[in-house]
Amino acid sequence: MQPEDCLEYLQTDNVTWFDVQGLGTEDILNNIGKVFNLHRLLLENVVNVPQRPKCEDYSDQLLIISQVVRINPAKNGFETEQVSLLVGEKYMITFQEDASQDPFKEIKSQICQKQGNIRSFGIDYLAYRVIDCVIESYFPVLEHYEDRIELLEEKIISSPSRKDLEQIYKIRRELLALRRLIWPLRDMLGILTRTGYGKINMDVQIYFRDCYDHVIQLLEITESYRELASSLMEVYLSAISNKVNDVMKLLTIISTIFIPLTFIAGLYGMNFEYMPELKSHWGYFICLGVMVLIALYLVFFFWRKGWFKSFY
Repeated sequence: MQPEDCLEYLQTDNVTWFDVQGLGTEDILNNIGKVFNLHRLLLENVVNVPQRPKCEDYSDQLLIISQVVRINPAKNGFETEQVSLLVGEKYMITFQEDASQDPFKEIKSQICQKQGNIRSFGIDYLAYRVIDCVIESYFPVLEHYEDRIELLEEKIISSPSRKDLEQIYKIRRELLALRRLIWPLRDMLGILTRTGYGKINMDVQIYFRDCYDHVIQLLEITESYRELASSLMEVYLSAISNKVNDVMKLLTIISTIFIPLTFIAGLYGMNFEYMPELKSHWGYFICLGVMVLIALYLVFFFWRKGWFKSFY
C-alpha cells in the first residue's frame, strides 16, 4: 500500500491502524508526512534511531517512542528495535525499525479474529495495547538473564575460570543497558498516566497505570539481577581463594612429609669418617624403613585431621 492509499481510510469515522514496517526511503516518509500532515521534527524523531523512550505532543497528534527488546541467540544477549507510535484522533501509525520481525502479531490477530475488546474502545486503548506489548517484551529477556546467572553461579562454584569473570562483567554491562532503556520508559508512562495530553480518556488511563506498574516491576527485577551479578563476583573470588587454599594445603602436606625425610637424607649424606651407621650392614635398609614409617605416620596424621577431605 502506498501512502496516498491511506486517504480513503482517514475520511471514515472508523478507528484505523497504519503499520509502517521498516523506515523506508526519504521519499516515502515525506509522502507519509504529507498525507497525515506530520511535522518535520516528528519525522526526524521517527527516523533517528536509537532514541530514549519519550512522548511528545504535536497539537493534534501524540508521538510515543519506545524500544522493543528481544533475545539475540547469536550474541547470547539482547537486541533492540525502535517502535514509534503516532496517535491521532481516529488513527494510529506505528513505525517499526525492523521490517523482518513484527512484535504486534498477537494484537493484529485479535483484531482480525474479533477477539477481546479492542474493537470496543477507541484509538487510545489500541495505543495502550501496543505499549503493553512493548513492555511485555522485556520479561522474556530478563528471564534469559536469570537463567544465565544461575548457570554461571553453578559453574563458578564447581570450576571457576577467567572466562566466568568475563561473563560476569558482560552480564552486568547488559543489565545496565536494559536499565537505561526501562528508566525513561517509566518516566514516559508517568507523564501519560498523569496528563494523557488530552488524547487519552480517563477510562483508558487506568490501563496505562497498569503499564506503569509493570515498568516498576521491570526496574525492580533488573536491579535485583544486577545485585546478583555483583554477588557473583564475590562468589568467583571466594571460589578462586578456596582453590588456592587447596593448592597451598596440598603443597604444605607434601612439604611437611618431606622435611623429616630430607633431614635424615642430609644427615647421613655428610660422609663424615666417624659415623657408625655408615659401616653397618643393615644401615641403608634401616634408614630407608625409618623414612617410610615417618612418611606413613604423617600421612595417617593428616588424614585423621581431615586435611584430605577437600581433595575428594
